[in-house]
Amino acid sequence: MRAIWGWLWLLLYRPSPRTFHGWRRMLLRLFGARIGKGVYVYPSSKIWAPWNLEMEDHSCLGDHVDCYCVDKIHLGAHATVSQYSYLCSASHDYTRADLPLITAPISVGAGAWVTADAFVGPGVVIGEGAIVGVRSTVLKDVEPWTVVAGTPARKIKDRVMQE
Repeated sequence: MRAIWGWLWLLLYRPSPRTFHGWRRMLLRLFGARIGKGVYVYPSSKIWAPWNLEMEDHSCLGDHVDCYCVDKIHLGAHATVSQYSYLCSASHDYTRADLPLITAPISVGAGAWVTADAFVGPGVVIGEGAIVGVRSTVLKDVEPWTVVAGTPARKIKDRVMQE
């Protein structure tokens, strides 16, 4: 299944015109992704295993996002992952000589925004409405409605919406 998806991504997904979001949604659904209405997935995004991806209504994976979904990756409604970001749901157990693969799901809450070139590690939950700053490295959960930034990411302030 993984090999078939790789070829399909290369031949039909990646070269699709930028505006063909519906086409890419259909291809992802064919391979088991759970994709809501109005989802934007750009052709340069890489999705390792679509059967582990869930994107709720109006969520977005931007240009050149690397979605390494060895384990489940979930994007809530209206969540955005901006260009060049990396969602990594797997690593290796460095305490063992054979370096076995370890996985943990990632969740990006409704209305959250992972800005450009950020890294989100295995097992991280980014709360509803939270913002991850540019080039941040997120290795621990992010509380809802907060802004985090840095390497490792730290809370900068609360996110307060203006009327």
